[in-house]
Amino acid sequence: MVPMRFAAIESSSEWCSVALWADGEIAAIERRAGVRHGELLLPMLERLLAQAGIAASALEAVAFGAGPGSFTGLRIACGAAQGLAFARGIPVLGVSTLEAIAEESGAGRAVVCLDARMHEVYYAALEKGPAGWRETIETQCVAPSAAPLPAGGGWHGCGNGFAAYREALAARLGPSLARIAPEAHPSAVAVARLAAPRLAAGQGVDAALAAPAYVRDKVALTTQERDGR
Repeated sequence: MVPMRFAAIESSSEWCSVALWADGEIAAIERRAGVRHGELLLPMLERLLAQAGIAASALEAVAFGAGPGSFTGLRIACGAAQGLAFARGIPVLGVSTLEAIAEESGAGRAVVCLDARMHEVYYAALEKGPAGWRETIETQCVAPSAAPLPAGGGWHGCGNGFAAYREALAARLGPSLARIAPEAHPSAVAVARLAAPRLAAGQGVDAALAAPAYVRDKVALTTQERDGR
């Protein structure tokens, strides 16, 4: 148990969630946000703090889902974390969205796919060991049909990429997968669980240094690409 108090924010997908870590106990609020993350996120956190009877001034750090994911959602989470941290002089820690999905899955081996649009997915394979999660295939943006194959079997396929490109991913990864959970998504609870030992180890950074991990800089297809030219 890590004896500290910090907030966690996640808005990289259609879900918006906030969590509060208070001396090893986690409370959270989550809801589908559509495109309303910027409107909902801070009021949700204020409500969570009020329910816990903890003032924002008592926070010792802020963690956020750093990506990859929705470009707008990542900027909202990072900006909110920076705003909370700047005002209080506390550290910020970004946590991989794909690692948060793996943590949320409850599996020990996770192939994580998030729909990246433009016929691509954000993709990684992660295994959980005594020291935490380790990428066996590094985070990347690829076409579903070109996703690198993880070693061995027994992998759990997680993330909405498996809903958007189920057939292509099943054809590519089929023998490697034990089950598929397209509903698995990054949550502030998972971000908080992953962040706690890292913050305790002093891995937080100054708010000015916090940044999203976009993985892909391009956000739209050209007219020629949309037309297949």
